[in-house]
Amino acid sequence: MKIKIITISKTKTEYEQAEQEFLKRLQGYADLEILNLREEPITKNRPEDEIMEIEGERILAKLDKDYFIVALHVMGNQMSSEEFADFVEEIRDFKSAKICFVIGGPLGLSQRVLDEADFVLSFSKMTFTHQLIRLLLLEQIYRAFEILKGTEYHK
Repeated sequence: MKIKIITISKTKTEYEQAEQEFLKRLQGYADLEILNLREEPITKNRPEDEIMEIEGERILAKLDKDYFIVALHVMGNQMSSEEFADFVEEIRDFKSAKICFVIGGPLGLSQRVLDEADFVLSFSKMTFTHQLIRLLLLEQIYRAFEILKGTEYHK
């Protein structure tokens, strides 16, 4: 299975070690790529919608139609870890076997990016930093594969 994560951010040092651990654990399950796109500077003189549109254009330029596109957004569909595992399994076995997760910057995702997504996923109604949500996503992807394999990790 191929998994791509497109994100508007830089990894902060405090998250790097944990991310590397999950990337190492996922090697046996998927070919995983993380694509970090540049954050647009947020200033008082620029409307937030304009900034989100610019970042959205960067994301849209990197989307591959061969992938099942999942946008992470606070207003998306929520699911349990078991439901997420079933979701990943369905894409792996019955769709393209390629999934792309999209994480926006501090202001979120533009409407155009949300419209391009095949599915909109929310981890919570709470707001998380984009660095933290990326770590949570990696952990949940790993957990999904462990659930599907039937290991004790999920317990």
